[in-house]
Amino acid sequence: MKILVLSFYFKPDLCAGSFRTTALVEQLKQQAGVEIDVVTTMPNRYASFNEGAKREEVDGNVRIRRIDLPSHESGMLDQIKSFKTFYQQAKKLVKNEDYDVVFATSSRLFTAFLGARVAKSKKAPLYLDIRDIFVDTIKDVLSPKVVLVLKPMLSAIEKYTFSSANHINLVSKGFAGYFKARYPKVNYSWFTNGIDGEFLNLSTTENEPVPQEGLKRLVYAGNIGEGQGLHTILPEFANSVNKDLQISVIGDGGRKQQLVDSISGLTNLELLPPVNRQELIEEYLDADILFLHLNDYPAFEKVLPSKIFEYAATGKPILAGVSGYAAEFIKSEVSNAEVFYPGDHKGAMDALSKLELVHTDRSAFIGKYTRANIMKDMSNSIVELG
Repeated sequence: MKILVLSFYFKPDLCAGSFRTTALVEQLKQQAGVEIDVVTTMPNRYASFNEGAKREEVDGNVRIRRIDLPSHESGMLDQIKSFKTFYQQAKKLVKNEDYDVVFATSSRLFTAFLGARVAKSKKAPLYLDIRDIFVDTIKDVLSPKVVLVLKPMLSAIEKYTFSSANHINLVSKGFAGYFKARYPKVNYSWFTNGIDGEFLNLSTTENEPVPQEGLKRLVYAGNIGEGQGLHTILPEFANSVNKDLQISVIGDGGRKQQLVDSISGLTNLELLPPVNRQELIEEYLDADILFLHLNDYPAFEKVLPSKIFEYAATGKPILAGVSGYAAEFIKSEVSNAEVFYPGDHKGAMDALSKLELVHTDRSAFIGKYTRANIMKDMSNSIVELG
């Protein structure tokens, strides 16, 4: 059986899509009689982070082919150009190949659309892994005039794409209402995000309780974009907390400059560049509190950020500005984690005061959400489709 895996991000890129797809391919390669053809891009998640990768490599029954993208930042036009290049080059790469299953993982719809087009041309079943609802999100993050122009076209692309799928996996159960109302005939599964191997042993060693006196460190690591809305919370939050709390923001993204401009004069907030995963783990372990935030948009009430799983695995206290399904999930599943409404710096202060600054045993959570186990089950369902 030959499986095509389409993913805009793959190792060694630094983002949730890369970590998820890499873990899935690791499980697929262990399936008997399976050959995997991965078509992805050269590392491009952050313009400020460039880690070497080969354009083509073979690892046993896995072939990985990476497409060069035009240099870009995180603006909408740059993203459109990048996706266009990926779409066109990917179609060329697979033109003379035959597949038994086409798998595509997508947060911005277009990789899923590419999967639908390829699957149709190859007369192969299509398995989609959906990490966000793009058409639902654009109304919150783009101007009304732009949405008015784009939404009819994007809705048509979405309908074609999802109606073409034989199976759709949704990473968040918060997506269920949207999809089942529009595409009731598709088979669904709910293989969520999870905890990667690098994070599995972090919580087995009890860390010393955080001293109640002295400087504390709150860390956010990840994208600095409109979706995260750090510029809507961190300036007032940093200005309100006691000056014995040092805030470190590690990452890059389209709203970084706005965040830089908004924290001028604050001495307890630092911005650091993206780091690789091993360094990231060290930053987590050096933190006293881990911070998560999503912007106050209705579409984000449905999502489940992958960052929750990484953070929880460390045993560190978690301060999360989220609403909807993510808030419910944290409250029910993650101990010593406090939630506040996005953008509410006073609520963030109240939530911060409720955290216990100690290591928390989350071994039950880790056992339940180990990524390898989740991806093993997902790989089985992909092979079954073929």
